[in-house]
Amino acid sequence: MSPPEQHGNSRGYSVPTGRPYALKELQAALGSLGDHLRELYDGAHPAEYEAVADALYTAFQTAAGLAPAKSYTGCSEHPNGALDPEAPDGWGRCLICNDRRRLGLRAQGARGARAAAAAPPAGEQRRLGYPVPDPPYTLQALRDHLRTVEDRRFHLGFSSPAEEFVRIADDLHRAFIVARELSRPRNASGCSEHPGAPIDPDAPPGEACIFCAGRKRRAQRSATAPEMLPRIRRGERRQLQRRFERPPG
Repeated sequence: MSPPEQHGNSRGYSVPTGRPYALKELQAALGSLGDHLRELYDGAHPAEYEAVADALYTAFQTAAGLAPAKSYTGCSEHPNGALDPEAPDGWGRCLICNDRRRLGLRAQGARGARAAAAAPPAGEQRRLGYPVPDPPYTLQALRDHLRTVEDRRFHLGFSSPAEEFVRIADDLHRAFIVARELSRPRNASGCSEHPGAPIDPDAPPGEACIFCAGRKRRAQRSATAPEMLPRIRRGERRQLQRRFERPPG
């Protein structure tokens, strides 16, 4: 725990309003995570991860409330500006700064374009200012993130600096993303379009998705030309073949 910070010569450090209650709530939420995690195992059903994902999201929201407000764009100049939907790797997410940078690269010509292509890629995505870990999302990755959270939790106190709460909020967001992805339905059908679809037992191997199999059958039926009956001349009667013999009267 860091020593109390002094503000001038007359007044000492004062705990921010609401921090004791929120910190107690965070400690309680993190303490229950161990019980949920011990019940998980490799190959556990996605529904078993839902309780962990819910508990992690609750703890993350509490930690985010203890930390300073995050920048929506990650830009100190435009913290609440528009997001760039096509930000290149290694650039920020602020649309205003990225447009300014693109205009500068156009002015510099090909040399600036080569420099932009050589920019180092971002190591981790950030969603609304919080980090999103890269896949694969496994139970071991979830345990690793929670172990980091537990280490940070041990050193938290009323007078901890704001950076400590920022770090634990980021770590909790990483763990929540992993748990959320593990709670999604498994792709048992092997279909990338309908990963949680039921399996068609009559479909050939590799086409087990019941939605795609039904779509394929409908397409085959519509592609087959309907059988046309021969045209009957005027005055003739159509001879219909009976499927069943007429019962004796």
